[in-house]
Amino acid sequence: MELKKDGNAVSIDMLLIVHSEKRRAAQGTHSDRQADPGSLLQRRGGLQSVGNRIQKWQKREANDLHEHLAETQHSRETQIITSYNNQGTQLTVEVHPRDAVPKLLKKFSLAECLQGDKNGNSRPRQPGGKDAHAYPWDRSSLKSMLLDLQQFEKLDIHASQVTVKSGLDELVSDLVQEAHSDLDRVRAIWIWICHHIEYDMVAAQEKDRQALKLTDILWTQKTNCDGYAGLFEKMCRIAGVQCVTVPGYSKGFGYLTGQSFSGEFDHAWNAVYLEGRWHLVDSTWGSGLVDKTTSKFTFLYNEFYFLTHPALFIEDHFPDNKNWQLLNPPQSLRQFENNMYHKSEFYNKGMLSAHPDTSMIRTVNGKATVTIESCAPTLFMFMLNGKQEHGLLSLRKNGMKLEVYPPTMGTHKLQIFAKGNSELYSSVLEYTLKCNYVDFGAQLPAELHQPVGPSWFSEQMGILKPSHPDPVIHTSDGRCSVSFGVEEGISVLASLHGDGGPVTEETQRRYIFQLHREKRTELKVQLPQAGKFALKIFVKKRQETGNYIFVFNYLLCCTNTKVNWPMFPESFGNWGQDSELLEPLSGVLPANRNVPFKLKLHGIAKVLVKGQDTWPLTLNREGYWEGSCSTAGCQEVYVMVLENANHNFYSYILKYKVSAQ
Repeated sequence: MELKKDGNAVSIDMLLIVHSEKRRAAQGTHSDRQADPGSLLQRRGGLQSVGNRIQKWQKREANDLHEHLAETQHSRETQIITSYNNQGTQLTVEVHPRDAVPKLLKKFSLAECLQGDKNGNSRPRQPGGKDAHAYPWDRSSLKSMLLDLQQFEKLDIHASQVTVKSGLDELVSDLVQEAHSDLDRVRAIWIWICHHIEYDMVAAQEKDRQALKLTDILWTQKTNCDGYAGLFEKMCRIAGVQCVTVPGYSKGFGYLTGQSFSGEFDHAWNAVYLEGRWHLVDSTWGSGLVDKTTSKFTFLYNEFYFLTHPALFIEDHFPDNKNWQLLNPPQSLRQFENNMYHKSEFYNKGMLSAHPDTSMIRTVNGKATVTIESCAPTLFMFMLNGKQEHGLLSLRKNGMKLEVYPPTMGTHKLQIFAKGNSELYSSVLEYTLKCNYVDFGAQLPAELHQPVGPSWFSEQMGILKPSHPDPVIHTSDGRCSVSFGVEEGISVLASLHGDGGPVTEETQRRYIFQLHREKRTELKVQLPQAGKFALKIFVKKRQETGNYIFVFNYLLCCTNTKVNWPMFPESFGNWGQDSELLEPLSGVLPANRNVPFKLKLHGIAKVLVKGQDTWPLTLNREGYWEGSCSTAGCQEVYVMVLENANHNFYSYILKYKVSAQ
């Protein structure tokens, strides 16, 4: 063996003669064999830390690849084995058939490898001051470097479609065909892993070392987090890009809000060196997610964990070495445990901040308030203990405000979801809510849905300039009137909901009377009793079929126990736009009385009021139809209209009940 030292480089020329296992056994060299694989797991009570598994993965790389090549290549062919250790040193060995004449066919130089990869480092440089990003997050970007994701469109498509043909070297070669920079090479490797490698729940639970073998990962396309990180590191190094595996704690599958971390590390990810600076990636979490109920993995690409800004990455990743936080100042483990956990979807859907910024919150006088700031209008919803109840959620142009009133004392689980640009709501925040006092006077109707009050969303749905911009309306006499503009071609429907009393599904709309004046709609509301009610607003385009769409609701509150308003008259389809009823507004008429009628109708030839007898109404100068009707001897009274004077067919538009004597 010849060794030469030149500056920072070391060059070694050597001849290795390698014998097969059978020959070694015959020569009694059992002591040179690899230790029993089971013994590798015997640490800390039979469990092994992520850091230890990473080291053992690195030690086994050459053996794993050797085993696979021995099975797939012809025994007469010369075999070439290339391996790296955790400092980035590369060793390449040619293995010849045992009956061949040993001779030095090629000089292998470690000079280039010890000098490093294309960045010229002899080994992966430890992170320093120029790698650190300011903490807390400055809201500048979700990434640790400026990226235009559109520039990756062609590369992403290419990388996602590459298939494994033989081994890692050929796979990486195929992946980087469309790459023009180290960033492109890393992106291609990231995309391939995230779209082809499935998280192996069984291996993760059993800490199966087979999941760390690169050959097995390639052929089964399954592994655990250590395997993801190890595969990513190896592929980057083959591509000539510095990369290291970073073990640590994570707020991932099975994480409980506010939990403490100790003992072995539960996760591994990577740091990659690009453009003179270290950056963070997690291909495990970029590939998909595990369903908590079924423990099954689903591919669901998550861009967030590619070159994530370190001030955001620290929210759910705590490395074994604080330097790999890439933060100034770095965070302590206690801070990591106590800091609010914003899920990746929080940032993917455009959220900027949330208050409170701690995962554990306490009620004040029975109420807890949460606010979220977003960079664009966003739809939100919440769940308290798995139900959409006991809260008032109002939308803002850049966020939302939520007031929660737990129904019982104790600990509660509060989840907040956001919709963003997708059709589905995703969980973005989770709080543990401590309640030591219940405000029973603040109990809300079960049918009060989200959101409460008008907002940018109701405006988007065609409801404009509401008379009541606040979500809560207080009424002392049990009556109120709400009006708003309506865009052309939009129909509005409203219903009233309470937690008991005479408001049933059949009469939900009878305590609301809808009037149309020009381009505004007025809702006259009469409450059947004191209490809290949800006034729901629905819309639909007139020319479209299908159901009305819920837009928002008001919370109506009345503490006057003397309130006992009757229902409004029942209206029918011909009670159309721009119709107006002045009297009688009560849907129940007194018996044996002459009752005056006054209403405005457009495009009508005749109007009749029918009880036991029929009375015509006359059109006055102001455009109102008026007259009176006797309720004697009848139980119901109808208002009928004749639209065409040349026909004799009358349509019902209003129906009243007559009270018993």
